[in-house]
Amino acid sequence: MIAQIKTFKGNAIAIEVLEGFREADEKLVQKYFKQKIDEGHEHVNIIVKLDEMKLGRSDLEALIEDVIRFLRNYEKVGHMAIVAQSKILKFLVPIDNFFFKRMQKEFEERYFDLTELDKAIKFIKTGK
Repeated sequence: MIAQIKTFKGNAIAIEVLEGFREADEKLVQKYFKQKIDEGHEHVNIIVKLDEMKLGRSDLEALIEDVIRFLRNYEKVGHMAIVAQSKILKFLVPIDNFFFKRMQKEFEERYFDLTELDKAIKFIKTGK
């Protein structure tokens, strides 16, 4: 299940993965993303807050579908902030950012600790 952490008037969405990620969640993320594009935004900045332990309860098929959809629409994805408390994600996000920056030259993906949600929000709003 997902929930919006905060709603933005601009080109950003912020979601939190609660108790795993399912097919219905993937469709909801698509809806949020499409709404921002339909509002006329060229890029959508995204915050994903998650609990590594609860992510294990996710539907693998839904996660794969979400990744595929992301890759199909990567040119419309702006800055990405991953907010978690995970040594694995803290290690993987910079590696992923290397490839993300090659696809999206002006945008960046960053990892933020759970205590840094305000910094993540500032990042997707300003890019700094």
